[in-house]
Amino acid sequence: MVSTRIWTVPNALSMLRLVGVPVFLWLILSEHDTAALIVLALSGVTDYLDGKIARRYGLISRLGQLLDPIADRLYILSTLLGFAWRDIIPWWLVIVLVGREVFVGALAPLVRRHRLPIPPVHFIGKAATFNLIYAFPLLLLGEGDGVVADVALPIGWAFTWWGTGLYWLAAALYAVQVQGMVRHKKAVTA
Repeated sequence: MVSTRIWTVPNALSMLRLVGVPVFLWLILSEHDTAALIVLALSGVTDYLDGKIARRYGLISRLGQLLDPIADRLYILSTLLGFAWRDIIPWWLVIVLVGREVFVGALAPLVRRHRLPIPPVHFIGKAATFNLIYAFPLLLLGEGDGVVADVALPIGWAFTWWGTGLYWLAAALYAVQVQGMVRHKKAVTA
């Protein structure tokens, strides 16, 4: 059951993640990589914990359903922009991933026009976010020197490629979900 409660542990964790976004961006742009890595890792841990706690203890809330994906998107966007600014990733990757968000966002007017609920997040979308959130710390570690950097960089890029592919697959599935909901609503009201 989804509650309307605001002050829950999962919501507090999501709010903490949101506060961390500008801190992380400042750290990455000012090349405080170790601190940025810690903030990014903590974001990944709290992202995992907020969902786990919400499901385990029945603390799923409407606010949490909004905050969690917003925090995910803001971390991904701030990481993409910060990394591209520092030449850790190419700008075309930013365009590919932001383009996916634009594609999904373009479906919002259709959902609103037909007064449809927002489709639930698909497992593939969660897997895509997982891959990207874990790719970024590895790419940052790959910027260093030594064995850790040599190992982290290819693993980071593997997570990046998987995450990017899954991100677009999730967008396509979302479009199919919306199309099916629209067809169903038209059939019911006809």
